[in-house]
Amino acid sequence: MTASPKSRRRVLVGVSAVATLSLGVGVAAGSRIQSPEDAAAKTAAPSASQITVPVEKKALSSKVVGRGDTSFDGAVNVRVETSGLRTPAVVTGKVPAVGSTIHEGKALLEITGRPVIGLAGVLPMYRTLSPGSRGPDVLQLEQTLDRLGFDPGTVDSKYDGGTARAIEELYEAAGYEAPEPEEQLTQAVDQAEKTVDQAKNALRQAEAALKQAKKQPGKTDFSVEQGQVDDAEENLNDAETALAEAEFKAGTPLPVSEVVFVKTLPRRVDDVKVERGGTVNGVVMSVSGASLVVTLKVDAQTKERLKVGMPASFDLGDGTIVQATVRRITRNADQYDVVVAPKSLTAAQLERLREANVKVTIPVQSTNGKVLAVPVAAISAGSDGSSRVEVLREGKVELVPVKVGLSADGFAQVTPTGDAKLAEGDQVVVGR
Repeated sequence: MTASPKSRRRVLVGVSAVATLSLGVGVAAGSRIQSPEDAAAKTAAPSASQITVPVEKKALSSKVVGRGDTSFDGAVNVRVETSGLRTPAVVTGKVPAVGSTIHEGKALLEITGRPVIGLAGVLPMYRTLSPGSRGPDVLQLEQTLDRLGFDPGTVDSKYDGGTARAIEELYEAAGYEAPEPEEQLTQAVDQAEKTVDQAKNALRQAEAALKQAKKQPGKTDFSVEQGQVDDAEENLNDAETALAEAEFKAGTPLPVSEVVFVKTLPRRVDDVKVERGGTVNGVVMSVSGASLVVTLKVDAQTKERLKVGMPASFDLGDGTIVQATVRRITRNADQYDVVVAPKSLTAAQLERLREANVKVTIPVQSTNGKVLAVPVAAISAGSDGSSRVEVLREGKVELVPVKVGLSADGFAQVTPTGDAKLAEGDQVVVGR
């Protein structure tokens, strides 16, 4: 049977539809098929690009930073030597309060009604000094008296009349009577005065006898009477010399129990070991420097970077920065104690810093103003050992040789060498 024209058109339309569908499927499938090269190209990481930062112009400062404990400088125990007293060493007054300050030339305590005067010196008071005493302790005493304005005469190692007079002035300024010499010395003066008086009487009698002999008629030999006068004059001279010596020895002394030497004054009273009515037995108080200091510990390597006199600062914790100075550096076992002293503190700051722990900063080196600086990571070494930085210019990397200066806080000072150019704002490579 022959198909009708209408049936043939349906078949052609169907065939066309199937062909079109097959073509679409083929195109879609073809779009999903990739070569190995295409696949690798699409999954590979992007090409590396340089990480750059600009060259800066800034001041650099290398510093030592650490934490330190506050204290009052140079704590020492004050000991009064009372072995020379003939009565019990009873404290009768002037007991200082903790936190008060003791001053040079003033009484810091009273024992048996007598003052204990504080003076600045390194040698302790270990004996009573009096006219005729000699030694380095006498020299220290006279240097101290002279410094305080009490003229001891010639400043030497001998305690003489000038020293005694200066001691009297010291006590008068402190508000006390000067010490009295020992009784046997005053008795020796009294006895010497009597001997002088007797010698004067003997001389008067001898002179009177000579005068009377000269009035006798016919007498021409007066050698006996004259000899008696000569002997009386010699005896008087000896008696007057002995009196002067006795008076010298009976000059104003300085009892061992009435002065203590402390290395420096004024100082703060940290602790009091005695009370009024009690008996002194060795240490009477502990004192420290009136100035507060901060002590931080550093290792030997850090210590080599520090020097006495360097400027420093420490943070009070509220953003307040106190300017200070390195006062001293001392070895402590395998470490070093760096003592930093503030230039000034208010009373409130002083009270706040008692027994505190604060952050200390000590600049050890700095540039002279602003310099070209790059991160340390931007600096590399060439094959010859010279330093260089990579500068990105117009998409290309250029090696710029540099001289490296101070490094601090992750930055380093750089100076281009030769004909190389480097300026603030240039982009240097620090990574990729």
